[in-house]
Formats: sequence, structure tokens, C-alpha cells
Amino acid sequence: MNLFKLSLLQALLLAVSGGVIATYSSSSSSDNNVWIAPGPTDVRSPCPGLNTLANHGYLPRSGKNISVPMIAEAMLDGFNIVSEALTQAAKFGLLSSFALATMDLDALKLHSLIEHDASLSRGDFALGDNLHFNETIFSSLLNSNPGVDYYNATSAGHVMHDRLAISLATNPNTTNTPKEFAFRTRESSLYLAVMGNPLTGVAPKQFVEIFFREERLPIAEGWKRSNTSITDEALGAIDNIIMANSNWTFTQMCEDLVLGPGLTV
Repeated sequence: MNLFKLSLLQALLLAVSGGVIATYSSSSSSDNNVWIAPGPTDVRSPCPGLNTLANHGYLPRSGKNISVPMIAEAMLDGFNIVSEALTQAAKFGLLSSFALATMDLDALKLHSLIEHDASLSRGDFALGDNLHFNETIFSSLLNSNPGVDYYNATSAGHVMHDRLAISLATNPNTTNTPKEFAFRTRESSLYLAVMGNPLTGVAPKQFVEIFFREERLPIAEGWKRSNTSITDEALGAIDNIIMANSNWTFTQMCEDLVLGPGLTV
């Protein structure tokens, strides 16, 4: 389970919105937490969840100088994810920065720290852009679980299988170790729990698609922050179903250990 905790930051879970100026609000969102697209000097990560929290003001809208306590508070306030489910992962993310106690969101693109190949919405590092949202890559998730209006843990496992198969077929440098599998599994359980029901792992497709494409809480469409705390135990139950349906096999048992920018052993 420790590997899954390390994966949480990456699962939280996406891209710069190209300077679109718009806001979204509702009676359930405070004036401080309306959605505002990032400005030209703001930075965002490969992670849709962190980007969403910044776009809604739960994290600094600049995306810069973010500490572990800031992340813990934002996850609780925005998503109802309790700190025990994320603290280790947030601390791990600090390795992306030269600063002692803070990080900038765009630094999280550092390959193989938390960022990984076979993403649900980003390109592989070896193939180019591993930071920004990629609609073609996202189509694997978008088109999954046909015939119904929701995604679930079973469909999430199938998407993980498909995304890895594509990565292995197109990227000869794909990294696919147990660490990546843990990261990818927890990312999937997170989008289901945050956008849907954390006890069942069922999430409306509309909410998930807005979360990834716009990095916005779909409040106007009816989404509400879960009344049930999202704990490591709850996520682990969803993880188990995803893993059982991913038909995963490793292609490497280990990889280089990334300890920071320019520091790999």
C-alpha cells in the first residue's frame, strides 16, 4: 500500500487551458473558489487534480511555491480527501524542486519521479510533451464503457491495459515497472472517487470528462464534493478491482531512481 500512497500526487490527477477567460460558480462554491483559467505566467502540472485545485483557488492560482500542508488542505477542502491518503505522495513531490519545502506544479513533469508513461491524458516523455493534455491519448478513457453514462473500476482497468499496450507499441523507451503500475492504478481510483462515489468507484462520464479536459469541478453540471471522506482504505478497495481488470504484466522489475532535477541513481 505504500507504493499506492506515493502515487497519489500524480493521480491528482491535467492541462493549461490556453488563456481562456471564464469563470464557473454555484451556491455550493465560495467566491474564492470559482474556476478561473490559468493566466500567461501561471504554471500547471501533468496532474488534473492539482490543476483543478489551482484553477479553483484551493491552491495558489499561480501554481508556484506550493507546500505539503497547502496540498493537504486543498485536497480536503476541494475533494474531501483526508491527509492520511496523500501526505507521503505530497512529500515525494517535493523532490521535483530545488527548493527546500515547496514545489511549482510544472516541475512535476520530471520524468519517472511521479510522472510516468502510459498516462491517461499525457504523452510519454520520450515521445515529446508529457505536460499538456492530449485529446488523442484521452480518447482511450473517453470511449471506454460504451452503452452507459458512467465509468467504473472495471472499465478503468481496461483503459489501463489499453493505454499501456499503446505505449509499448509506440515508445521503445516505455518504463513499466511495479512502481508505474501502482501510480497508474491509484490515478484511476482517484478520478472515480473524486468525480463519483468513493465507496463504489462509479463516476458519471460527463463529470470525468470535464475534470480531465477543462480541469474544472463540474459544479454547474451537478457535481458535489463527496460527503464521504476519501480515505486510503476506500481508494484501496477501488484499486483492487482496477488491478484485477488491467491484465498487467511488467516489462522491467526496476528502473533508475529519480531523486530530483538532474539527480538520478
